[in-house]
Amino acid sequence: MSTRAKLVLFLLCAANFMVAVDFSILNIAVPSIGKDLGISEANLQWVSTAFALPSGGFLLLSGRIGDLAGRKKVFVTGTVLFTAASLIAALAWVPAVLLGARALQGVGAAMIVPTGMALLTTSFAEGPQRERALGINGTLMTVGFTFGMVLGGFLTQAFSWRSTMVLNTAMGALVLVGAPRLLTESRNAHSSKLDIPGAITVTTALLALIYALSTAAQVGFGRADVVSGLVGGVVLLAAFVAIESRAADPLVSLRILRRRSVAIGNLGGLVSFATMSSVVFLGTLFLQQVNGMSPTLTGLVFGVMGVVAALGGTVAPKAIGRFGARATLVGGLLAQGALIAPLALIDQSNGTLLLLTVAAAAAFGHLGAVVAYGVTATGGLSDAEQGLATGLVTTSQQVGLTIGIPLFSALASARADSLREAGHTAKDALTGGIRIGLGADGLVLLAVAVLVGLGLRTTRKARAGAADARI
Repeated sequence: MSTRAKLVLFLLCAANFMVAVDFSILNIAVPSIGKDLGISEANLQWVSTAFALPSGGFLLLSGRIGDLAGRKKVFVTGTVLFTAASLIAALAWVPAVLLGARALQGVGAAMIVPTGMALLTTSFAEGPQRERALGINGTLMTVGFTFGMVLGGFLTQAFSWRSTMVLNTAMGALVLVGAPRLLTESRNAHSSKLDIPGAITVTTALLALIYALSTAAQVGFGRADVVSGLVGGVVLLAAFVAIESRAADPLVSLRILRRRSVAIGNLGGLVSFATMSSVVFLGTLFLQQVNGMSPTLTGLVFGVMGVVAALGGTVAPKAIGRFGARATLVGGLLAQGALIAPLALIDQSNGTLLLLTVAAAAAFGHLGAVVAYGVTATGGLSDAEQGLATGLVTTSQQVGLTIGIPLFSALASARADSLREAGHTAKDALTGGIRIGLGADGLVLLAVAVLVGLGLRTTRKARAGAADARI
């Protein structure tokens, strides 16, 4: 890569790293925020949900606006919004100000991630350069999530939770210094208008589903707003598919989605992100609430996972070059699932050791899957289609990060509640719930690895058959 190309890669990866850090940096600080601003325990989930709703809900819409108006323009606008919102959050004096700032951060993140990814794939040619760029980007996404845990614990304990938002403000300002000078404007020249009906239905569907899953983690799946959110989200997604099949200039090209490499690759990425983020969250609960570990030590435990993930990100492009993206994706998912499943045996005597070794090793497989699914889902497409393809890739990332924690947490909470009702102590009940959540996490990964392997194998056979027919 040229010096300029390296600087562009650094800038785009720094922006994604910043967003990934923001997903997790407040997880450990939530109890401190509740005490400082007077937020009840029942409402603390909104510190995370206020960010997750817009960051996941507006991804596809933001990516499409970037295709039409210019990806650099939307990327810079999103970074300005994210940085300003981080400063407001750092100064928040009442819960409403903090939650409003977190929501604005989410909107900014939804603008940064898809346009940043599209700028990355259009800046680097398909092949080794793009694989290396995606490897570095995927590594920093995962490292950013785990690094956020380390920083969140340290900054909260050493200073206050407000310092975590000051860090985001500083990182955003750094990106804004370089973006106008380094990035070249990019847009889809073949698109002229926004698919308004498609944008409304898919954005509302994602908002409804993310809200329902986030709320279910706290109150269970029986409450009326949870049920209506899940049903409404599914109905709206079905309506979105119907609208896109008839739209002249669709928000999401069903033609692209019919390519198995795109659809199945994104399925693998979504599940890998969802399951790994939930391991970090459930592991944090275990270390702090069962083992009584401090926020700083908890963050350091997951810092080991970040280091191993970084190693996985450096190896993944080489594995793709040698074995192919399909084999690397399936192998990464299998390794991640096989290593997470034993965490169902976690208890007070072995929990810290398991999280330091087995869970950290799972992060290595996770990075292999992350890099390989990005290559799989964007490979073989023209630059004009990269905006749509990377919009799907980033949606898989962000929706996976958003729904994984509430989904597996809801499962763990339900099990813990039933154990408490049966007479178990609070710690034993929580441990039992976390075991169920982690065990299910591993099983889901193994099942999806098999599905991805079979689906991509079929695709390869179909392509080979078509090649033989032409000969």
